[in-house]
Amino acid sequence: MRLLLLEDDLEYKQTIKEYLESLKYEVDDFDNGEDALDAIYENTYHLLILDIRVPKLNGYELVKILREEKNDIPVIYITSLTDINNLSLGYELGCNDYIKKPFSPKELRYRIEELIKQFYGNCKKIILLNGGLSYNIIKTELSLNDVPIALSKKECAVVFTLISNLNEFVSLDRLREEVWNDKYICEADIRICIKKIRDKTSKDFILNQRGLGYKIGQ
Repeated sequence: MRLLLLEDDLEYKQTIKEYLESLKYEVDDFDNGEDALDAIYENTYHLLILDIRVPKLNGYELVKILREEKNDIPVIYITSLTDINNLSLGYELGCNDYIKKPFSPKELRYRIEELIKQFYGNCKKIILLNGGLSYNIIKTELSLNDVPIALSKKECAVVFTLISNLNEFVSLDRLREEVWNDKYICEADIRICIKKIRDKTSKDFILNQRGLGYKIGQ
């Protein structure tokens, strides 16, 4: 499961990110609202964790933009603001939960798990693929005959991106941006990563077509 974390306190952000990654979440972190919003447009996230008082575009403004665009991705605010008017504003704009700083990492874990149950509990969790393969969209886990396949973090990110665009080709440029966050990454490096995934699954698991990119089909 992929989360976005917006927090401009470097130490606080790193602590939260490391804790969530220890729980097997994939976390993209940002220290200003503009970069976070750009990432939301470019990637697929299951949940947003947002500080309110951050540079360029604050947490309130970011959620307001998303809700006006009918984006209902769940949002948890983490903030030191305690005034009832501030809390009310957040809910009026469309956040789903508030956690007041300082908080226990375990509290954040429980809030995340509760929102995941609310938003994704009734959705199709398992995507059945060819050759006995399946993908758990909640755990972001690929399995063969119900046995999880050990993938590196980069391999997981490639599979997540392709599954998020199931049956559609994903261009090399998009893989460069979403997986490597480097528009200059060598195409050979991408091919090597794809080959490693195929070696762990099958040669037909990830298809490619020159000029279009790569895709996972059903």
